[in-house]
Amino acid sequence: MLTFDALSLEDGSPIYLQILRYVKQGIAGGTIAHGEELPSRRVVSALLGVNPNTVQKAYRLLEEEGLVESHTGAKSRVVADEAARRKVRAQLLRSDAQAMISAMKQMGVAREEALALLDALWEEGESQ
Repeated sequence: MLTFDALSLEDGSPIYLQILRYVKQGIAGGTIAHGEELPSRRVVSALLGVNPNTVQKAYRLLEEEGLVESHTGAKSRVVADEAARRKVRAQLLRSDAQAMISAMKQMGVAREEALALLDALWEEGESQ
């Protein structure tokens, strides 16, 4: 069963969006598998110290996106086959890259400088 132990809440972003992103990143990275059970909304709210309605909102959005399936009286399960995993991964990558590009443009960073920084950080990450 999926746990939310690794989720550390940040300031500035709504908690339901952080929960949503955590699950999506797990699906995209393959650490959350198709068919995996999600803990109940009450368990997650107690673990994170947030209102159960906050967790409910995140779970509902995951259901609306077709990534989670819930049935009354049963556990919620991840519904993410390989095609869904690839789609979520592409969406997250595009969103993160666009945010980074926007921030760099706002700071006046040239494309070449941005690519050089990205390349250096990529190499740094491989050596860790």
